[in-house]
Amino acid sequence: MKRFLFSIGLCTGLLFLITNCSSSKVSNPVPVSTPKTEVIANQVAEQPDNETYIPIPKADRKNFFPETALETHWVDSIYNQMTFDEKVGQLFMVAAYSNKDTIHTNAVEKLVRDYKVGGLIFFQGGPMRQARLTNNYQSMAKVPMFIGIDAEWGLSMRIDSTFCYPFNMTLGAIKDLKLVEKVGVSLAKESKRMGIHFNFAPVLDINTNPKNPIIGYRSFGENKVNVTEHAIALMKGAQGQGVFSTGKHFPGHGDTETDSHSTLPVVNASLDHLEKVELYPYKRMFDEGLVSVMVAHLNIPSLEPREGYPTSISPNVVTNLLKNELGFDGLIFTDALNMKGASNFRKPGDIDLEAFMAGNDILLFAENVPLAAEKICMAYQDSLISDARLAQSVKKILRYKFKAGLNKYKPIEGINLYSDLNPKSNESLQYELYENAVTVVKNDGNILPIKNLNQKIAYVKLGDDTNSSFVTTLKKYTEVTEVSETNIDTLMTKLIDYETVIIGYHKSDKTWWKSPELTVPELQIIDSIASKKKVIIDCFAKPYSLSRIFNFAEIPGVIVSYQNGDIAQQVSAELIFGAIGAKGLLPVSINNTLKAGDGITTQKLNRLGFATPESVGMSSEKLKQIETYAQKAIDGKMAPGMQILVARKGKVIYQKSFGKQTYEGDVKVKNSDLYDVASVTKMVATLPNVMQVYDQKKVALETTLGEMLPLFKGSNKQKITFKELLSHYGRMQAWIPFYKATIDSTTKLPLDKYYRKMYSEGFTKRVSDSLYLRDDYHDTIMKQIIQSPLIDKKEYRYSDFTFIILKQYLERVMGRHLDELATNNFYKSLGMNNTLYNPLTRFDKSVIAPTEIDTYFRHDVIQGYVHDMEAAMEDGVGGHAGIFSNAMDIAKMMQMYLQKGNYGGIQYFSEATFADFNTCWFCTEGNRRGLGFDKPQISGAGPTCGCVSMSSFGHTGFTGTMAWADPETDIVYVFLSNRTYPDSNLPNKLSKENIREDIQKVIQDAIIEK
Repeated sequence: MKRFLFSIGLCTGLLFLITNCSSSKVSNPVPVSTPKTEVIANQVAEQPDNETYIPIPKADRKNFFPETALETHWVDSIYNQMTFDEKVGQLFMVAAYSNKDTIHTNAVEKLVRDYKVGGLIFFQGGPMRQARLTNNYQSMAKVPMFIGIDAEWGLSMRIDSTFCYPFNMTLGAIKDLKLVEKVGVSLAKESKRMGIHFNFAPVLDINTNPKNPIIGYRSFGENKVNVTEHAIALMKGAQGQGVFSTGKHFPGHGDTETDSHSTLPVVNASLDHLEKVELYPYKRMFDEGLVSVMVAHLNIPSLEPREGYPTSISPNVVTNLLKNELGFDGLIFTDALNMKGASNFRKPGDIDLEAFMAGNDILLFAENVPLAAEKICMAYQDSLISDARLAQSVKKILRYKFKAGLNKYKPIEGINLYSDLNPKSNESLQYELYENAVTVVKNDGNILPIKNLNQKIAYVKLGDDTNSSFVTTLKKYTEVTEVSETNIDTLMTKLIDYETVIIGYHKSDKTWWKSPELTVPELQIIDSIASKKKVIIDCFAKPYSLSRIFNFAEIPGVIVSYQNGDIAQQVSAELIFGAIGAKGLLPVSINNTLKAGDGITTQKLNRLGFATPESVGMSSEKLKQIETYAQKAIDGKMAPGMQILVARKGKVIYQKSFGKQTYEGDVKVKNSDLYDVASVTKMVATLPNVMQVYDQKKVALETTLGEMLPLFKGSNKQKITFKELLSHYGRMQAWIPFYKATIDSTTKLPLDKYYRKMYSEGFTKRVSDSLYLRDDYHDTIMKQIIQSPLIDKKEYRYSDFTFIILKQYLERVMGRHLDELATNNFYKSLGMNNTLYNPLTRFDKSVIAPTEIDTYFRHDVIQGYVHDMEAAMEDGVGGHAGIFSNAMDIAKMMQMYLQKGNYGGIQYFSEATFADFNTCWFCTEGNRRGLGFDKPQISGAGPTCGCVSMSSFGHTGFTGTMAWADPETDIVYVFLSNRTYPDSNLPNKLSKENIREDIQKVIQDAIIEK
């Protein structure tokens, strides 16, 4: 860096500005001792990337907004028409609020009308209010004004009802700079929509001091290269859309421990350090075409020897360093002049004059414009300010007003303002940002992702903010128990049976400036748990939060999620269970333990994740039509309520519940509620086990039923092949009402010969709360199936016999009951913890939708007991019915099928086996069925909308359920309802009205990317 002669007295500084001459070099700058800092700051100083950056020639710098002849003509024309007072007015950008009263509004109007201020910086308020005020103020301006805003993480930093992007520190963890550029693009589009020309961002401060009270999250990190590259990406996105970026806070606010809003921070850094670290981003940003710079209120002795003299009013800093040494010729803003870092030094009016004379172009948040304008006028009259100096700033301002399109000013249009400011693409981008930002910094023993779901996992919350999205998402993968207790001994007792404990530390994003440090009691809790259990700690706060943890060595898993918003929580939970892999890099160091740049990639298991429709090429607007059909079904008494889920490309993009459990009740359906899925049981309980047996070559396509089950030898069914059986092509009857033989034909009451009202020896098969069937009745059922006649013609005939028989086969060949097989072979490892037979063994009746008021067999409300009568007579465990589940769990099984037998890193059966089962073996004979799977209709009526691919597969259920997957579009669709309530004998209006199929059509139509 060139060593300028720093002016000691004010007069010398003013003389410099009047003459506008170059500075002289000195060989002995004022010596400054290097301050003592924590290890983290020293680490940055020792970074190998601290070389001096050599800027390119000014002529070669990128220019987003090149000057044109038309621009020069307009600027000169406007300037020449201005009075002196109007020119001075252009120097001021004053504060405006849209949430204040008419006194404030009138005051701003007066400044616009009478003092011809050049710009407004908006603070708190709302979009529509600000738009109206902007239009009003602009209508009064002789020359349209600049509108600026601090929107470092989005307009939401100042305006309600707008989108909040991640903080800069979160973005600093992202390696993919194209994503950061996308943020810049989105920020700019929203700014333009609000008539905003300047976004006072990006922050270029390098947060080398963890105790920095005002920068912190606002910085991209502590590494100058990382900060610079992210800032350039953000700027490119914004300025590429025509919105001006402002680098701040020059020359660097990162290494401070005080807030310039309340005092004047001191930066005791040497010239050499400033050149290599703090100024590095500015040099590179200037070469990349940065439009403007904001100068901070700082006390930097190595740049300004006058004691306590703010950089914002220092000619040495603004003119000598920024303009002359660094060659910056863009717009220069002061930081807000009402901040104590400036206002404590000089009174309003005086501070404005000094700031302008130091070389600033725009005086931000002037507290007293009339007085400041008068002071500038007096300085002009006293020849302290020349015509050339005034023209330099005012013409520069006018040039950028032309570049902003203010030569053809148009008011803000109010129509669709809110929707334009909150496009669906924003949420999709947000997911993508956090998927790339969340950082794993410790993964001892590959504890992440959690592969084994057959373990007891607990969650313990620390911090004072919400955690519901995190916990809800964790529980979508497996059973996770929340354990809450402030007493450590009691807490450890409650955790005694748990193998892994996830500790979430949750601090509010709304109080980002507050210290995020863990309290001593919280640190003691972490230490106690870590000494006994496998711990994963997930920090939803600044990385610095972890700096006080006693013993990192005892914690195998450490995740930094940076912020505590819903999407951050969801994404982090996905990472824990492997739906995504970790990609982020730590932007700042945490003591000596973790260094900036640390980050461990983790394995991505192909478990379902979560995203927005737009993230996977679908339209959320189109998917809203699902609600119309759901409401139609409820209003038409086709079903009292339902769950609907859509996933694409491994991401759940739509999951909603509608209506109530019953028409007359007030219990609303929740996503976690359980439904009797009826015949979907075939596909989620029996079929996957059959596929494993087939995969193990225990049965083949041509194996006969007589070979599979000896009890069928000699029967009319012994030659039915495995392939025919699963294709419903074995000429078997559809079903037999087995229960009717066990009830009185007149009273419809259960016969004492077969039932007892209480559990007793020989009568242990529970069919309802107070009804138990005799144990040997299964043999009677099988005998009736064996002896049943075959239909005359060999044609497709859907039959429950198929899966009743397959249950018998599986239990014989595997030596275990079907419910055990389904749970142990699939549900536990798939994380289907809400899927089971006989749900009342684990769940309260209140979370299970009732299926019918039975007046013909059990004479009771059927809730928590399988609706299908035969399955009920099998102690609730049928091969064709009996499973209770929710849409999320069913989606996991369907995703496993879609992934050809693979889920969560486990290959349940081979791809070849799935291909065999998803083949329609008898299509040429008019049979659409695969092996166990239903397939789209070949002609005429069928189970689908007729708009899915022929490679798609699924099943429907009598209670009003449907689960379908399409490999070609990579979509899973689940619909669960209790349409049979209150009376299953009523016409099936859900089916007749094609509600499930119409929703499937909506899903297909919502695909944007084919």
